[in-house]
Amino acid sequence: MSDKWAKILVIALAAQMAPLAQAQQRWALDAVKIYPAPDVPATRGQVVIAGAKIESVAPASGKRATAATAEPQCNGGVVVAGLQNSHVHFTGDEFQGARDQSVERLERALTQMLTRYGYTTVFDIASDRDNTLAMRRRIESGEVRGPRILTVGWPLFPPHGLPAYISHMPRELLDSLPQPETVDEALKVVRGNLAAGVDGTKLFIGTPQADNSVKRIPPDIARAAVDETHRQAKLAFAHPTDLQGVREALDAHVDILAHPPLDAPAPWPESLMKQVRDAGMSMIPTLKLLEFEMQKQHVPAPTAARVLKEEAREVGKFAAMGGEVLFGTDVGYMTDYDPTREYELMADAGFTPMQILASLTTTPAARWKEQDRRGRIAAGMDADLVVLDGDPAESPRNFAAVRCVIRSGEVIYTRQ
Repeated sequence: MSDKWAKILVIALAAQMAPLAQAQQRWALDAVKIYPAPDVPATRGQVVIAGAKIESVAPASGKRATAATAEPQCNGGVVVAGLQNSHVHFTGDEFQGARDQSVERLERALTQMLTRYGYTTVFDIASDRDNTLAMRRRIESGEVRGPRILTVGWPLFPPHGLPAYISHMPRELLDSLPQPETVDEALKVVRGNLAAGVDGTKLFIGTPQADNSVKRIPPDIARAAVDETHRQAKLAFAHPTDLQGVREALDAHVDILAHPPLDAPAPWPESLMKQVRDAGMSMIPTLKLLEFEMQKQHVPAPTAARVLKEEAREVGKFAAMGGEVLFGTDVGYMTDYDPTREYELMADAGFTPMQILASLTTTPAARWKEQDRRGRIAAGMDADLVVLDGDPAESPRNFAAVRCVIRSGEVIYTRQ
């Protein structure tokens, strides 16, 4: 046998044996505190992982498992379920050419933006579809370490209505963004996305223009796109921009607001908040984004602080009346990746630590009908876990103090 064919055989055998090796791996994670779920009391103890699943969760006073410790530096922290960021974008230069990019470079980009902050699942809600799917395939094959990626692929914009704030992006990307003028054109985009393997649809239902006007997706196009998405059992996101955009998202039966109406002055109409709540529409706060945009526009600090406080209060009111909130930061568009400020702003808005944890874990898991697999630390659940240095009950900043990240039983990040 030639050296070439011997090498091919070794690689093939290794690929066949990898799932078996993972299934046989069994190890224990010791914790000073475990938050099994936002609605379950915390405990001190040990999580035993077998393959890609959680085998057991034992309190400190219970029977200790005999299992190897694969990553001793992950012991001794506060353990929560894997976190989900429900609003990211893979539009940065560091992610381009994902099919052929080196493993080292791609992992570095994923770590910088996502993994080091504890995200085991992320939802990309607008990017180059084929590039993002190529990156996802490399992660799922085990070639590249990174979070599980859900994506909407190509988003839909109003006819001739790309927003002014993305005008800096490469012309090649801008020219490829769908701006359907008819229902048939919109359905072609949605069906093409879903056939390619995406996980939902994103509508930029209202887009601010350079002349301060707002262009809008016609109602029949928005409704048709959402209906087709639902027909294929997927969820639809909308970027609303303003209060009218929220009303249009309601009319179209959108599932998730990618942002609150941050361009709307506070207070928002309480009746509209209740409509969003009663429709079962989720909202992603992205409060730090508002601060980021005001800094870019050089809004005077006192004015920016007042506006931010008012908008945070409105998001808090929505949550207090029972509105569903998903955590998300808009990183990829926003170049400051650190979510610490978002956690602080959510706390300022009135979210308790366990409400923030729910927005990161149980709520997105339920929204995607994955509550039987993800979002909680319990026997039989996927072994997606995050080890924090500090207790988030003591400070919301501790949600970002990530020591280790475990996805499907594999440690994919340890802080150096």
